[in-house]
Amino acid sequence: MAKSCKLQASESMDHGPSGKLQAIIWPDSFDIKDYESMKVKDAIKITGSMTRTKKMPGLSYSLPAWECITGKKLRAVKGSVCSGCYALKGNYTRYPAIKAAQYYRLASLMEPSWIPAMVAQVKRQKWFRWHDAGDIQSAKHLTNIFEVCKQTPSTKHWLPTREARFLSLMDPAIVPANLIIRLSGHMVDGKNATWWPWTSSVSTKTKTCPAKDQGNRCLDCRACWSRNISNVVYPKH
Repeated sequence: MAKSCKLQASESMDHGPSGKLQAIIWPDSFDIKDYESMKVKDAIKITGSMTRTKKMPGLSYSLPAWECITGKKLRAVKGSVCSGCYALKGNYTRYPAIKAAQYYRLASLMEPSWIPAMVAQVKRQKWFRWHDAGDIQSAKHLTNIFEVCKQTPSTKHWLPTREARFLSLMDPAIVPANLIIRLSGHMVDGKNATWWPWTSSVSTKTKTCPAKDQGNRCLDCRACWSRNISNVVYPKH
């Protein structure tokens, strides 16, 4: 049986000497051969398809922004990044099929074969972005993502999130080496968190993301995926 790295439920947390939640290992219900044998067409039936945008250098993954845990609260806060969420307008609402596909992916998080199905779709990608819309739903969701990253070592993964609650329970050392998790700032022109090593922010005054000046595309920039860059600043939309 394959093994995956997961966090225990909050009622039975196992904290190490540092006080940080440690990785817990236990068998999953799938065999390691599932990673190699599953066909993409079968994987799509389980998890739904990935998304492809002109901006990104590879595929990305989208969940409904309506279901963001923290974002749902921030939408009502004036001056927050989520108050004008791009994933709640434009094509995300113009085409019902997009919203339906996002909710299909959300429901699929409970599927026992979610991990091997995601691996089957991601493993040929050099660059992958988690959640161009939506966010982490639980600690189990996050550590299932960790397992996908471990099983796709040739892929560089980037995961932006506002769900500090899950990151605060773990040591950054357990994050797979090919994954960068950027903790996103809540407020436009606000301060970044200092307790997590990789962050992102939105500013009306400055920017380090060059996409706006190059046709709204990443082109050869990979700053968001780089652990050598502690913070990426995006211009306010």
